[in-house]
Formats: sequence, structure tokens, C-alpha cells
Amino acid sequence: MEEILRELSRVVLVDRALNDVLTDITRIAARGIPGAEATSITLLRGEKAFTAAHHGEMALAADELQYEQGSGPCMDAGRGGVLLRVDDMRTEQRWPDYVARVQQTGVRSSLSVPLPYQGSWIGALNNYSTRPAAFASPESLRAGLDVAEVVAVAVANADAHHQLGEQARNMRVAMESRAVIEQAKGVLMAQRRVDAEQAFEILREASQRYNRKLRDIALGIVESTGEGARRTAD
Repeated sequence: MEEILRELSRVVLVDRALNDVLTDITRIAARGIPGAEATSITLLRGEKAFTAAHHGEMALAADELQYEQGSGPCMDAGRGGVLLRVDDMRTEQRWPDYVARVQQTGVRSSLSVPLPYQGSWIGALNNYSTRPAAFASPESLRAGLDVAEVVAVAVANADAHHQLGEQARNMRVAMESRAVIEQAKGVLMAQRRVDAEQAFEILREASQRYNRKLRDIALGIVESTGEGARRTAD
């Protein structure tokens, strides 16, 4: 148990693609969770579920069967925030269509652990085995819960990084828009002999009249002035 925690603590979360981080985590989980022969991470985005990373093709095949049907232990664990263990697919009564088909992939037992995130759940950590009751031990449960927490932290880190990137892009666009609007105001002030407030009012009225963004109106004025200046120089 201590070994898997040490390995998980070494996974670098910062400045890496989420898929790369989760691939490392699933590899560690498949090796460190007692009973796991294949592991995957299901993430939910609205109504859509997808496998963000997997270790072992058996896990991916089992996941995709559940996505096709819209239900199964990984789907229900991720949606409902409940840990779901299947000790034997041959006798399991829940999800009858899924358990009938998943046996063809070799899966005999599974453990799906919900991923907590900001008071809700964003998916599940899924573990699969070809043996019955492979996850019946307390050690399997404890390891699964520990790995799930690391996955949730990785996803939260990736989301925060994405949001910071979006904020930076939005700020850059806002600054560029402000610059071109100021340029257009300068053009209008020179051409029409108006002050800054009147120039801005001209831009605003044009924006409303043509149902176009203020920045686009301003950019058109600036670009046309540049083209006119080039033609005069030629």
C-alpha cells in the first residue's frame, strides 16, 4: 500500500497534458491495486462519458460496452458517487445486458470507484479482473479510494490550468480590442474633427446599425485607412 502511494506522489501534475498524467496513474493503479489486471478512468462531461486513460485493452472494451448501453458499474459509480463492486459477472443480477456481454472480454469481476470533485463526482476509476472476487479484500478497496483521490486532484489541476489559460486569452483579446478601438477613434477624430467621446459614439452607433461587434467596426476603419494610405503612397 505504501509503495503505490509513493509512486502516485511522484506523478508530475503540473504543466502536463491531462491524458499523459492519467495514463501514468492508470499504469500505477493496474500494478498496485490488489486484484487489478486492467484499469481505466471514465470521465463524465454532461451526459457524455468517455475513457480518458486505460491500461489494458480489457478495461477499454468493458468501458465501451457500458457507454453503448448508457449504464453499468462505471457509469453508475460516476453518476451517483457510489462505489460499485462486482464479484462475479456470471451471477451478477444488476445490468443484465452488460454482464452478459462483458464476459466475452474476459472480465469476471470489477471495482468502480467514484471520482470526487467540488462536492460532486466527475467519473470513476475502473478496475477489472479475469478472476471472480478479485477485489473483495479491504486492501483493494483502500488502494482504489487512494488512487481515485489522486485522479480527482489531477483533473482539478488540469481544469484550473485550462481556466487560467482561458482567462489569459480573454484578457489578451480584450487588450487587442481596446487598442484597435482607440486607433479607430483617433482616425475619426482626425477625419471628422470630433472629440474622443463623439468618436466613440460614432463607433457605437455603427455597431448597432450594422449589428456587428464594436471591435469589428473599429478594425474595418483602421484597415481601410491603412489601405487608403498605401494607395496614396503608390
